[in-house]
Amino acid sequence: MDWSAINPAFFIASIMVSATPLLLAAIGELVAEKTGVLNLGVEGMMITGAICGFIISVETGSPTLGFICGALGGAVLSLIFALLTQLFMANQVASGLALTLFGLGFSSMIGQGYVGIVPPDVPKLMEGADLSAFQRIALGHDAVLYIGLLIPVIVWYVLKYTRLGLVLRAVGEDHEAAHALGYKVIWIRVGAIFFGGACAGLGGAYLSLVRVPQWTDGMTAGIGWIALALVVFASWRPLFIIIGAYLFGGVTVLQLNLQAAGSTIPVEYLSMSPYVITILVLVLLSVLQKYGLLRAAAPAMLGRLFHASN
Repeated sequence: MDWSAINPAFFIASIMVSATPLLLAAIGELVAEKTGVLNLGVEGMMITGAICGFIISVETGSPTLGFICGALGGAVLSLIFALLTQLFMANQVASGLALTLFGLGFSSMIGQGYVGIVPPDVPKLMEGADLSAFQRIALGHDAVLYIGLLIPVIVWYVLKYTRLGLVLRAVGEDHEAAHALGYKVIWIRVGAIFFGGACAGLGGAYLSLVRVPQWTDGMTAGIGWIALALVVFASWRPLFIIIGAYLFGGVTVLQLNLQAAGSTIPVEYLSMSPYVITILVLVLLSVLQKYGLLRAAAPAMLGRLFHASN
């Protein structure tokens, strides 16, 4: 195997790009879960954001509009979930699974005429073949990547130090007490679901416009499910989302680089390695929690329905 084929600067920069869709989807889901909502429709919202962002970007020539519409596409789809679970009191697990199936089918239908089309380039802060290693890693990316890094920091600050964060956490820990204090539990959860959908849609648009600049049916390939697992991995702590996303992004990029470098490990094993590692990490976390070596921070009301008349 030729290790010299792996350029360290390109490798690290690729990890940052690979981690961004996962990071955005996971931080949105974390906010929703902090209010007690378990939305398993992340994959569906991501793929909807991917096709909406791709179509708008191709038709208008504006990647910026593509990212905005990708976020809106995911957010609008999330409102279907909010309608079912918060107003019609449908089961959250079943509704989330239905949302994913709908998103996959809908994106496949409207994306049929866009296979093989190359979207417009997304501008970067610094571009060129003569960039130094530091410039390529720190400055050779688009604005959305840096926004993706900033959002978890903002979410951490809001949840920890602001009244809004206190209300969100209160709803997730005891919705009955929050309702008794006068907080609109259902609308707070709808807002959190909408935010989560927008983040997932933005992550999907980033996937189709930057990470893999093309449209292919089912291109999310399970990233939404990994985002759900990442929230558990991070123990519902926003800053840990960054660490988890970059670890998964690193494994994904590493297996691609190993293939390019001529690794003797079968391609099938390399391709499934990110998902196998995710499963092993979740098993390890469960064992640590079982023996009291790790404290889980899951909201007490996670997945539980609320009705104001209760």
